[in-house]
Amino acid sequence: MRLGKPRRSLRWLLPLLALIVLSTALWTWWAEQNPREEREMRVLVQDRLAQWFPEEMNPSSGGYGFVPLLPERAREAPRVLLVHGLDEPGGIWDDLVPALDQAGYDVWEFRYPNDQALDRSADLLAEYWPTIQDEAPVVLIGHSMGGLVIRDFVTRWRHPVGSTPGVTGAPIQGVILVGTPNQGSDWARLRVWLELRDNFVTALDRRFSLFAGLRDGTGAAKIDLRPGSDYLQELNARAWPESIPLHIIGGYLLEAPQSFTAALDSIADELGSDALTVPLEAWWSDLGEGLGDGVVAVASLPFDGAPPPILVQASHRGLVARLFPNDPQPAAIDPILDLLAEFND
Repeated sequence: MRLGKPRRSLRWLLPLLALIVLSTALWTWWAEQNPREEREMRVLVQDRLAQWFPEEMNPSSGGYGFVPLLPERAREAPRVLLVHGLDEPGGIWDDLVPALDQAGYDVWEFRYPNDQALDRSADLLAEYWPTIQDEAPVVLIGHSMGGLVIRDFVTRWRHPVGSTPGVTGAPIQGVILVGTPNQGSDWARLRVWLELRDNFVTALDRRFSLFAGLRDGTGAAKIDLRPGSDYLQELNARAWPESIPLHIIGGYLLEAPQSFTAALDSIADELGSDALTVPLEAWWSDLGEGLGDGVVAVASLPFDGAPPPILVQASHRGLVARLFPNDPQPAAIDPILDLLAEFND
């Protein structure tokens, strides 16, 4: 009799697992077919939670807003505001901040519920913006999705082309977008794994709270990040203000090895023609650009009105953060410092 009990429990467990898998599959299929309705549902859930639990869901309860990353400097020091990307568990700025410190910048970070709809994150940045002292201009640097939040804030709130600014405060000296998917990224569909990473990495640093993840949003950001989303179409339809200097830095993982290049040169010499080498080089180039930094393809970096992107060999996080302590300095840091120097000339 005792040996039969586990078997009877398995009879209940297997149908339950099958039901969970089926429900997940049905939800995924419906969400893929109805992204607009899914976004509305996720936003509605977040609104309802904010109504029912105003104190727990208040952004101030989650440590959001402007956070100084260095000791306070003199007011005349040039200011840099960093805006992180989707489900960032922390550490993305660990290599950039010391470089900015050495260069004499006053460095802050804008932290926000980055799983929520992107327009709401831009709205929150606009809400906090007047709290910045006006004396010195600010350079905004956004990694990944953070660059979209910056673009939305600049073009809809601080410097909308052809209309009155919706918010006043410190002037914007320039903008640098690093690995920003201006045309979207299919990796947004894997947001659930980023969320797991976020909660796993930060779980040891914070007391567990049911509302910690909910305050961070209910997943509408992943829908906004998809190529061709309503959000991206509206954002990309807005003109970028000519008065605000803008630069884009992107990464690519694949670079033709020297042996590959040498082999192509040898083939061209033997044939006395580039008829074969040209399409092979184009194939390799298309492969590398399509892969991009592993998350954002090279073709996703530009948008109308923006200058051509500066490309460096790096992974998505590797643009600004080391994977291992002994790795060389991330490839985007020197270009960032050079652009900041140009802004301050």
